[in-house]
Amino acid sequence: MADIASYRNRLLKNYRHWGKWARRQELACYRVYDRDVPEFPVIVDIYGEHAHLQEFDTGWQQSEDEHAAWLETIRLASAEVLGIAPAAVVLKRRERQKGSEQYEKTGEKGEDFVVTEHGLKFWVNLGAYLDTGLFLDHRNTRRRVMLEAAGKRFLNLFSYTGAFTVYAAAGGARESLTVDLSNTYLDWAGRNFELNGMDQTRHQRVRADVFQFLQNAMADRERFDLIVMDPPSFSNSKKMLGVLDVQRDHGWLVESCLELLNPGGVLYFSNNLRSFKLDDHIAPLGQDISAQSVPEDFRNKRIHQCWRFVKAG
Repeated sequence: MADIASYRNRLLKNYRHWGKWARRQELACYRVYDRDVPEFPVIVDIYGEHAHLQEFDTGWQQSEDEHAAWLETIRLASAEVLGIAPAAVVLKRRERQKGSEQYEKTGEKGEDFVVTEHGLKFWVNLGAYLDTGLFLDHRNTRRRVMLEAAGKRFLNLFSYTGAFTVYAAAGGARESLTVDLSNTYLDWAGRNFELNGMDQTRHQRVRADVFQFLQNAMADRERFDLIVMDPPSFSNSKKMLGVLDVQRDHGWLVESCLELLNPGGVLYFSNNLRSFKLDDHIAPLGQDISAQSVPEDFRNKRIHQCWRFVKAG
């Protein structure tokens, strides 16, 4: 195994650079290391006074004890370089996930704590779930939504913990609907709304299968001015009517959202499927903004793809 010094040196160099950058940007959460040294295939994200350390499966042949000791060495080195308590560095072994597994519990309890992003507050938990409650790679798109939300009726589909809605409300959205199938994440969104002093009579949460929601909304001739849709790549949740496959289903999802938009309304559509390709009949309608939507602190520029659609006037 490679000498831990090469990892420590790179992490320190990155931390000095991105730490200054994050302070200028008013960010408490940012990516500081992403498999920069091939022998140390981990990702390190800063969340305030905590760090989220993810290991990626390399297929290396190590005994369980050797592997555990190696990971603990990385975790303790990370704590020392970042100047945070070892207990505040949460380690996760992360292999390729499918479907709703991205939202599965890890079996750990974890700690709920509040972080800030551009002056807004969010509850996160680095231990209890495979994800933390705040997708850092969507930070730029959240800010775009805030800048475009004034006076708008906003719809957040596959909403997770409602961060896009917090930004829309901060930008002056007059009302919103936040739609997800998970009670856990809708409750989490509600706590985020409370943290930011949002009026929950105007910013409502809806537990629904997005496919069913869209069918009902079209039948009821609902209209919105701004929509964000960030579906998982695949989901076979028992709560859903069917199986979601974003490559197969995105055409219908995008067209349905466009139908719900008022003239001049905007849809942001993103997903993190590496092999994803926009359907030919949809592609001319949208602008690929992935180069702008992936934040500077992400070395992996393919972490998601994002498009902006504008409803013809």
